[in-house]
Formats: sequence, C-alpha cells, structure tokens
Amino acid sequence: MGRMDSLDFIELVEQRKKGRLRVYLGFAAGVGKTYRMLKEGHSLQKRGADVAIGLVEPHGRKETAAIIEGLEVIPRKKYEYRGIVVEEMDLDAILARHPQVAIVDEVAHTNVPMCRNRKRYQDILELLDAGINVICAFNVQHLESLTDLVKEAANVKVRETIPDPFLKQADQVVTLDLTVEDLLLRLREGKIYDEDKVPWALEHFFRKENLDTLRELTLREVVENLERIVSKDRAGDKIHKPSVASDRVMVCVTSGSPQAHNLLSRGSRMAGRLNTHWFVVYVETPRESPLRIDAQAQRGLLDIMNRAGDLGAEFVKLHSKDPVTAVVDFANSHSVKHIVMGYSHQPWWKRIYGGSFLFRMLQYSASFDLYIISTPEQKGEETR
Repeated sequence: MGRMDSLDFIELVEQRKKGRLRVYLGFAAGVGKTYRMLKEGHSLQKRGADVAIGLVEPHGRKETAAIIEGLEVIPRKKYEYRGIVVEEMDLDAILARHPQVAIVDEVAHTNVPMCRNRKRYQDILELLDAGINVICAFNVQHLESLTDLVKEAANVKVRETIPDPFLKQADQVVTLDLTVEDLLLRLREGKIYDEDKVPWALEHFFRKENLDTLRELTLREVVENLERIVSKDRAGDKIHKPSVASDRVMVCVTSGSPQAHNLLSRGSRMAGRLNTHWFVVYVETPRESPLRIDAQAQRGLLDIMNRAGDLGAEFVKLHSKDPVTAVVDFANSHSVKHIVMGYSHQPWWKRIYGGSFLFRMLQYSASFDLYIISTPEQKGEETR
C-alpha cells in the first residue's frame, strides 16, 4: 500500500528545488522500516543518486547493521550532557555535505538542549528547506493527534511525538504491512530485542491486541495520506481544497478544560480526513480574564495554544460576554460546518435551566454538525 519504487522517487526529486520527503510508517519496532530504508538507499545509489546516511539506529540487529555497509555514513556529533557523552545527528555536517538523498531514522527523537533544533523532525525540515531529499521512518503512535487514542485503545503512553503536519507534507508514505503473527514470531526469534527482553515485551507493548490496534491505525493513516497525495497538483505542488468551503472544522476549548488535548486530537483527525482548514477557538469572557484566572489555568491555555499550532490549527481568541454568540458568529463568518466540543458534567437541570454552553449550542444544530466528545466520566461513542 502506497509503495513506489526508487525510480519513481528519483523522478519526484528532480521536479522541484525544495527537498522531497518519503516516510516509512510502521506500527511497531521490528516491522522492517530501517532495513527497507537502507535497502532503498542501495537501490537509489545504483541508479546514480548521491545517498548518505544522516542517522540510523541498528538497535543491535545484525540484518540492519550488515546492510549499512556500502552506504556513506555522516559521522554523528558528540555533546557532553549531564556528565555523559551523547551522540546526535550532525545537521551542519549533512547540510555542508549536501547529498541528493539523506536517510534519517528515529524521527520522533528529542535532541539534547545544545542542538539547534529541539526535535529531529525539525532537523529534517531544515534539510528539506536546503533542497536535500529525505527518506525517514517512524511508528504511527508517535503522531501527535493519535497519542490520546493510542493511550486509551492500546494502553501505551507515548512521550516522543511528531506533529501531524510533518506527515501531511510527505510526498510518499509507505507502510510495511507485516502481520501481527509474523512480527511476534520475529520477536520470539530474537530478531527485535535480546532474548532476555522478549518475555517482558510480550507482556507489555507486544500484546496481540495492542499490535492489532496499532496496525489498524497505521493502515488507516496511510490510506488517508494516499488520498491527500493523489489530490496534489504536481505542477504547482499545491493541495486541492475541498469544493465546499463550509467543511471547515472548529474546536471549542476553555482555559481549564481537562479534556482539551482529546478535543484537539479529534479536531485534527477530522480536519485531516476532510483535508480542510481548522480552528481552535477560545472565548475570553469577563469571568475568564487574565486577571481572574489562576496561573495554572493560564499555563493550560498556553499549552492548548502550543499544541493547536503543532497540529496545524489556527488558534483564535475571542472576547465576549456571551461565548455562544461569539462562537456561532465566528463559525458563520469563517464557513465552519463541524464544531467539536466536550461533554458537560453539570447536573441535567442546570444544563437546561441554567443555559449551559452545550444546551444553547444545540439550538444551532440545524446550521452546524455538533460533535460532543465523551470524557473519562462519560465513556462512550462520539455523539453527533
């Protein structure tokens, strides 16, 4: 699915000055992402492309270490951090060497503070801006918008994340659709981790139900990205927007909302499926002025703003005594069709007679599609 041979990638490389991005997307360690990247590097090199390895982590796997032979490896840069020597990808050395194609692994990695960029995906963006084409790899659970879903469905907490817009700008997305049974066989044979680590892995991350969930998410993500890539205008390298502007998505948040991250993830997924612009809207009422909310709420609001930007949303702060009027007016003026908000846990009588935000928004449901997202206190399906 989404597979194109290396000759196709070379043809893409020659079509523009900015670097092209090819992503190998997997659902777990050991599916073969790094091996396939290196194998493609050899194939490209045989066809005359100038290929260099920016950074690859063999993780002690003999097959991976063996296939590195024959490809140029740009030495890593050493930093002394907290009393130990840490090796990072040497971004400046790659830029100076300027290969036609750079191979970069572990995209979700966080660099040591002395590096110019905080995250490795930002290093890749800099390579692309310099006209260097990049082949990279990571697992689906590292996508920012999926972290809450992965935690809930597969009981896996992901600390290293990549913003969704990074994947959305890829020119090619390839999945290695290894079956869960084959992956577990590779694990038991010691091809992924040392034998002493296998029992622990089988009891935790590598449980079959976890892998089934992650594999399904990966396949779904690749399909969505293939639909987006096919819609690209190769001549102008622009993405065709939906014909109906009112397909835009809006997520409503408050400064102290404990479910804000979940709402942003849902909004990002929805906007990605619709291939449309989306907003994160916060209404500052007199009761929520900076002088009246505490420092924790202000930090929460800043965190929401930062995450909205990472997910590719436009953060909008409105000022109004009536949040419902402000939200509806904004939605009408910005062609919003889909509004995402959290479930209210106020007593039913207060929601109805007290004029809660949710109850009042339902009065406008003829003009918009409302998505009321469940919270830990109200488990269940998304209500529309």
